[in-house]
Amino acid sequence: MVSVSAPARASKRRFDSPQQEVFLSLWRTYDRLRSLEDELFGRHGLTAQQYNALRLLRAAHPRKVPTLSLGSKLISRAPDITRLLDKLAERGFVERERPSDNRRVVLVGITADGTRLLEDLNAEVRDCHLRQLGHLESAEMKSLVELLRKARQPHEPQASDWR
Repeated sequence: MVSVSAPARASKRRFDSPQQEVFLSLWRTYDRLRSLEDELFGRHGLTAQQYNALRLLRAAHPRKVPTLSLGSKLISRAPDITRLLDKLAERGFVERERPSDNRRVVLVGITADGTRLLEDLNAEVRDCHLRQLGHLESAEMKSLVELLRKARQPHEPQASDWR
């Protein structure tokens, strides 16, 4: 068996542009880090998107927030926020209501069971983040965050908390 050295492997990677190389590297990184998260949340019958929604609702608690407002704050877009919330409501983690003065709006809030679930997951989520990125030094993480912010900044809505 012939072993291929690192420089030889690197030279076989061909990209159309530096932008393509960066994009594909981001995509591969996301896939590798996401697999650890999927495994964690899968053990609890959740998706990362559902976990994110619960975290946002916990931050707003005791207030309830409009469904569309919640959907706009998720880290990644949820094309069917209603179905995401249906699944959380079926498990008793969120509750919804329609205000009598505007029946078109649906308000959603986290329940005590939803809050308890997040508390139960705290240590596991911290451990997952350590497995994902604990090998990076603090200064490296800070630089990475700044580079990622700079890369997405022109594509973020003006009102985004991620700008």
